[in-house]
Amino acid sequence: MDGNFYTGDNHLNYCVNCGIDYGTTKYNDKYLTCDNCGTKLRNKYAGLALSGGGYRAALFHLGSLWRLNELGWLKRLAEITSVSGGSITAGHLGLCCNRLKFEDNGVAANFSDEIVIPIRALCSKTIDVDSVLLGLIDQFHRPIDLIAAHYRKELFGKKTLQDLPADNQGPRFTIYATNLQTGVNVRFSRPYLADYQLGKIESPQIQLATVVAASCALPPILSPLVIKLNPQDWKEWDNGKDDRTNLPFNKSKLRRALFLTDGGVYDNLGLERVWDRYATVLVSDAGAPFQITTSPFALRFSELARAIRAVNIVTAQTRALRKRWLINDMKRGQVRGTYWGIATHIRDYMLETHGCEPPLLNDDTTTHSLSRIRTRLNRFSAKEQEHLINWGYALTDAAMRRHVIGEKEAAQGKLPYNIQ
Repeated sequence: MDGNFYTGDNHLNYCVNCGIDYGTTKYNDKYLTCDNCGTKLRNKYAGLALSGGGYRAALFHLGSLWRLNELGWLKRLAEITSVSGGSITAGHLGLCCNRLKFEDNGVAANFSDEIVIPIRALCSKTIDVDSVLLGLIDQFHRPIDLIAAHYRKELFGKKTLQDLPADNQGPRFTIYATNLQTGVNVRFSRPYLADYQLGKIESPQIQLATVVAASCALPPILSPLVIKLNPQDWKEWDNGKDDRTNLPFNKSKLRRALFLTDGGVYDNLGLERVWDRYATVLVSDAGAPFQITTSPFALRFSELARAIRAVNIVTAQTRALRKRWLINDMKRGQVRGTYWGIATHIRDYMLETHGCEPPLLNDDTTTHSLSRIRTRLNRFSAKEQEHLINWGYALTDAAMRRHVIGEKEAAQGKLPYNIQ
């Protein structure tokens, strides 16, 4: 990538609280903590987490990445993690890294051509209806397999995880799915596929379209996506040593195939790998706020409705807990960074109160409605797309100027689209 992207030190050797960089002195320590304050050491660079939410998330995150690029932060990211709809945008960005042309100011001049246009083209097409209908009548293909075929045709081709940038070439891209059998997340990246219950497979050759589809395999209709594997390819953690000698399950059998569902089932923010690893953590959240239901009719008579409602409650609470942990760490000075969400009130950043230029958009009925827009993989109109991209852009602009960078480093941005 010709030095365009982050290729820095991946070690955990920096104390955010004290501002101490331990360099190579801590590489062999068993406990990576600061000698001065005891705080856990982190990688001194930045990680970005992209949440789930179907096409809505893919478009919202597109706006977030657009603004991060203009701020020169796209090339500063050491890792980008994603779940569900966020994985559509992250996966495409990962494939296109080597085609982005950065200027002296750190901005990729061809970001729109390489990243925005292809994602918008995909989000202009409905791929869920035919996939579900055909999958229900085709005994050889599940609906999610047909979703993967659409991703393969429209965006990823036959590229695999090995076509993502290596750690010494650019940011690591980690895509999450959830293992229905072990109950934990599965991390897909170029270096390895990992399930902490099962171990890891180094340099996996799995197609990116399959991985992104697994990350988007929303239950119950679109899951599971099944990936068959060779049990001999797995390796244990800690240099092949596993001290759990009496496991209550047959690990060899589980290693033959992964039965996967949406990555958001386990971690809808995609935070787990970055939140305690990087000195700066950025979170773009396109997840809708939990909605109170005033009509119990469906809950009373439909077992499926009750099951889905229960899953939504668990997911909402898990997301809220992870968000709370991260923000508490930020308040305590253990990590730098910021959070912006599709349901955030942009006025809450209080930009003018802190000497910043006002936000690019105001809270109104349009911005409020964006958090309620569907999360399906069906056609989004040009106007819907532009509203979502603008809102992601505006919130990223406000969050970054308020909490991460100063007005002297970056002026107020300009919305990508002028919507009448």
